[in-house]
Amino acid sequence: MPKIVLLWTDAAVWLLVAALLAYGVAVVRHPGLSANWRKVFRDGPALASAMVLGLCLLVTLADSVHYRLALPRAEGSPHTPVAHETRTRSLLDAMLADLINGREVTYSRPLAYVSFTKDSITLPGGRVLRVEPRLHHGGAHLRDPNRQWAADIANRTASGFARGTLLALFLVAALIAALARSRGATWREVAGSVWRQEGEIPWRTALWTVLVLALLIGVVQALMGGYHVLGTDTTGNDVLYQAMKSIRTAFVIGSLATLATLPLAVVLGIMAGYFGGWVDEAIQYLYTVLSSVPNVLLIAACVLMVQVFLDKHPELFETAVERADLKLFLLCTVLGLTGWAGLCRLLRGETLKLRELEYVQAARAFGVSHTRIMWRHIFPNVAHLMLIVTVLEFSTLILYEAVLSYVGVGVDPSMNSFGGMINFARKEMSRDPVVWWSFAAAFGFMVTVVLAANLFADGVRDAFDPRARHFRRRLAIRPPARPRT
Repeated sequence: MPKIVLLWTDAAVWLLVAALLAYGVAVVRHPGLSANWRKVFRDGPALASAMVLGLCLLVTLADSVHYRLALPRAEGSPHTPVAHETRTRSLLDAMLADLINGREVTYSRPLAYVSFTKDSITLPGGRVLRVEPRLHHGGAHLRDPNRQWAADIANRTASGFARGTLLALFLVAALIAALARSRGATWREVAGSVWRQEGEIPWRTALWTVLVLALLIGVVQALMGGYHVLGTDTTGNDVLYQAMKSIRTAFVIGSLATLATLPLAVVLGIMAGYFGGWVDEAIQYLYTVLSSVPNVLLIAACVLMVQVFLDKHPELFETAVERADLKLFLLCTVLGLTGWAGLCRLLRGETLKLRELEYVQAARAFGVSHTRIMWRHIFPNVAHLMLIVTVLEFSTLILYEAVLSYVGVGVDPSMNSFGGMINFARKEMSRDPVVWWSFAAAFGFMVTVVLAANLFADGVRDAFDPRARHFRRRLAIRPPARPRT
């Protein structure tokens, strides 16, 4: 029986998912929130980005279920306690077991069947020949790779396209059936309406996104059974596996670090704007001093102190994974405690306007306590700003992690991350010939996640901030410039 291991970030991720589900229930019950979120998904790029982020979230959840396998009992001692191996696995590791077990000796190109580095062999005449040895996993099923490789790649790609198309058709049929049931119409009418983009939600954009994602998943799944789709690194580990594992690190930092900024930013921002006077001046002084210190230096100093604490207390951790995970959790906390000044300043300015409105003045006149006024009248009217800033900061913190890991003060080197992959690829880019695939994989995955987060953040901002919608509408109806005479 495997032993379930609950890491710090695992607990935080699942609590975050529970909070998202609770918020979803609140959105369904609240007409105003439902209307705003429908505005978000009316935007085609925001809807497609939400689907990409949802897929990344599923990868994160699969990588947030950790366990340790039980070791077999020694012969002749059936009553001894069960011992477990020191390696901590995740559900994603079990799903990608072929990539883990297909480790090579060193570098190999994407979809290659020979090693990137050459070995020396001595011929019978004493002549030394430099050759590229065959890989242990990539293309190992080919008897004559020079003739069979291209045909095998084409067959596997076609098979992956077929599987992806079937998966996409199944998902499209399920979506159309659900829409037909909710609208009380036939599936043909719903299919025509979706294709003509006649509904409130641009479902055709969603269907194209499903098709593209299904085709990519199908092709990659078909190819990774016999090859390394994105090659291997200097230790022979699969680059695709590392990129998939890095998605969880990016999501953990982007979400937990953003949420860690909220308590200080919300409490101090509302207090500064509501009370004014010396309270406002003290809080302004605090976040002004914090903003004057370079963020990278401040974060680096805090991370180094965390590193010293972890090095002095190795007895707190059973495995290296637990130690690396606690460092990641504390890094998120450090990013949150050093990055609350911007949101605090924004909430302070909004509260300065809200405290002068009639309903707040009436509550004061009736003797309502300050705490109740801030909780019942101020906080609900600045919540949209918190949501907008939270979504916008998500992608910024992912890029922050890449920078910190690149300079050596980010996540633990034993943990996969986009910044760590880029840092390890720094020397590879200076080789001749260049080992480009590790950097390209990290860059491609990170850009995809950050771009999806930014497009989704734009949709959230336009839906929840009336001023942003008004500004965009003004840009859309701006008259053309007159020609010069």
